[in-house]
Amino acid sequence: MSTMKYINPPGSFCQDELVVEMDENNGLVLLELNPPNPWDSDPRTTEDLAFGEVQVTYLTHACMDLKLGDKKMVFDPWLTGPAFARGWWLLHEPPSDWLERLCQADLIYISHIHSDHLSYPTLKKLAERRPDIPIYVGNTERPVFWNLTQSGVLLTNINVVPFGIWQQVDKNLRFMILMDGVHPEMDTCIIVEYKGHKILNTVDCTRPNGGKLPVKTALMMSDFAGGASGFPMTFSGGKFSEEWKAQFIKTERKKLLNYKAQLVKDLQPRIYCPFAGYFVEAHPSDKYIKETNIKNDPNELNNLIKKTSDVITWTPRPGATLDLGRMLKDPTDSKGITEPPEGTKIYKDSWDFGPYLKLLNAAIEDEIFLHSSWIKEYFTWAGFKNYNLVVRMIETDEDFSPYPGGYDYLIDFLDLSFPKERPSREHPYEEIRSRVDVIRHVVKNGLLWDYLYIGFQTRIQRDPDIYHHLFWNHFQIKLPLTPPNWRSFLMHCG
Repeated sequence: MSTMKYINPPGSFCQDELVVEMDENNGLVLLELNPPNPWDSDPRTTEDLAFGEVQVTYLTHACMDLKLGDKKMVFDPWLTGPAFARGWWLLHEPPSDWLERLCQADLIYISHIHSDHLSYPTLKKLAERRPDIPIYVGNTERPVFWNLTQSGVLLTNINVVPFGIWQQVDKNLRFMILMDGVHPEMDTCIIVEYKGHKILNTVDCTRPNGGKLPVKTALMMSDFAGGASGFPMTFSGGKFSEEWKAQFIKTERKKLLNYKAQLVKDLQPRIYCPFAGYFVEAHPSDKYIKETNIKNDPNELNNLIKKTSDVITWTPRPGATLDLGRMLKDPTDSKGITEPPEGTKIYKDSWDFGPYLKLLNAAIEDEIFLHSSWIKEYFTWAGFKNYNLVVRMIETDEDFSPYPGGYDYLIDFLDLSFPKERPSREHPYEEIRSRVDVIRHVVKNGLLWDYLYIGFQTRIQRDPDIYHHLFWNHFQIKLPLTPPNWRSFLMHCG
């Protein structure tokens, strides 16, 4: 408390010292900062909605297709391919006309950089048909489309908008993007308003808009599932027994359920929909993660909400449509929610692993990795140093055993050196085993380490058991925006 700094993780957060101000009588000035809610600017009166005027169709994961009068808007289209390298795959089978739906959209909102929301395999298919489709993102510190040029996806109409300002689409429709209070550098959420009726989508935000959100919206949707982290299932050694990890996950999932239920109770939307948690670790090599990384059940959350409030809940299935006008007028209306036709395939039972694994595997034999000096080149480019941490990086096969002929090396981040042995000084230590195809793909393309960590492509041990926030935050969010110059590197090697 004497320093107002957290010791675990070290060097990460610091409470700003309060500035004491005195008045002319030498008395203490107290000021409560309570800025106005941005969505209250230029308020609109709610108008009755005709049946069918506003329809919300669930496609997959965090992807919703909204009909808003004569406009169509889509949230976070991940509809094909994996996310986080090869770690996440779609749980639900998207409607067969998903590409046509995307092409017909008047605008698309993408909340943040994570690949279960910013899906380049999906956007590639869209761009081949309609490269000029208007896409809107928040003005985050890490640009959402920081990697667009390198992705090879040709999108020509990306609009970066400021936070907390209404964006007018037509006389009835507007939207406002808000930042996350915990991860303002990358996470956003959105309010969509049509004829005065608000739809709140908090997406993955940990503390959307710093906890200040509109109450009594017509519809609210948020994540619910948990499991979107390499912690603790990819950790071993010390306390990380299977029993400890299972108990931790059970406790954390329950806490998340209770938090979401309380948030819904506090905000009192008319309708609530849990989404953005429908993924599965489908590749056979991730069987252990699939069996142990237990996620919350949306119906369990909805039942919890019903116990403490009169909010209507909706557990979506691919192709199901909610008619907002009908549901607001009469929640018991049997036509308020249209389920997909009888016999519609709900859950995926096969995934096209081949093309995506081929892309990753191509990096293994890349010329870069014939020269061991790539290690210094890469970590110098990454720019993380002056931090007392020693990391051992080991390239592995599918089962996290050392890859034959792979690299096994130490990095001392205090002076960014690459010693043969651990230094004699006192230092924290981490051992990171990474599947060779993924780590080399990440290194070659200058990608963020969420591919490795959130994608379950590593196994980690640490001594002592301390989370090094500055290290992980740098490699997951703060890497340079331009990839390493490997062409120059190879010329010097040649």
